[in-house]
Amino acid sequence: MTARTSRKAPILAILSTAFIVLWLLLAAFPFLWTLWGSFKVQGDFFSRQDWMNALSGTRTIAETGSAFTGQGYYGAWVLNDFWRSAINTGIVTFFVVVISLTFGTLGGYALSRSSFRYAFWILIAALIFRAMPHITLVSGYLLPFFQLNIWGYLATSIVVLVAINQPFTLWMLHSFFKSIPKDLDESAMVDGCSRFQAFRMVIIPVMWPGVITTGLFSFLLAYNDFAVTATLLTQENQTMVPKIASFLGTTQVQGNVMYAVSAVVSATVPLFILVLFFQRQIVSGLTAGAVKG
Repeated sequence: MTARTSRKAPILAILSTAFIVLWLLLAAFPFLWTLWGSFKVQGDFFSRQDWMNALSGTRTIAETGSAFTGQGYYGAWVLNDFWRSAINTGIVTFFVVVISLTFGTLGGYALSRSSFRYAFWILIAALIFRAMPHITLVSGYLLPFFQLNIWGYLATSIVVLVAINQPFTLWMLHSFFKSIPKDLDESAMVDGCSRFQAFRMVIIPVMWPGVITTGLFSFLLAYNDFAVTATLLTQENQTMVPKIASFLGTTQVQGNVMYAVSAVVSATVPLFILVLFFQRQIVSGLTAGAVKG
């Protein structure tokens, strides 16, 4: 029995390794293909005659004299001011994450330590609000924003995105705080700390991975949002995702598609770097939130 098991072990290791490699290739292929195509002209990357043109760059060589070109990036970032959309995205995501985590940590901690029944109903109401489609919530903001003459500004989209994201942060951080024993709070207060001091100096350092995990999800919500930013922002204040959609438009214009492809790559690279940098905190945060006590 032992010998049979030892013979099966290398086979299982080979099969599992092959499966992981195949899965990684399939997962990475769309981005790698888009990255490669962003340095081609539209005639090669979207060739209907031979898809191999995207590899060889036949039209790219004929038009630019080289197998690779940065025309897509130049057109997106310089000619169409994609840099402005990148700055707008940075402003929106920064304030959404900071505000959401500030209120989320305070609210999640209060609800996790509350013994009153209303805490449960607050979380249920937050869950219902979070489950609603974003566009139905945005439509309710349009009339007051028009009446107050504040439509089109970055601050309006930040307010709405925080309102949409706050139920999620409450639920996530509430679960993380529930996994931390109340004995830590009580011990800190016995030693002379106030409730807020115990929260700031004892609880937050313990659950810091959970804060980072929740902050990353909040970042992704604001960074990838289309419905809110496309509806509430003017063309000058557009973030990256609506700007990419504007490159495509309702009619196809020569070159604009490659601007969109280059902009997609530009918007995806920061996400890849962010997840790669915080991968340990994300895994430890999710693991901590899954175990109570």
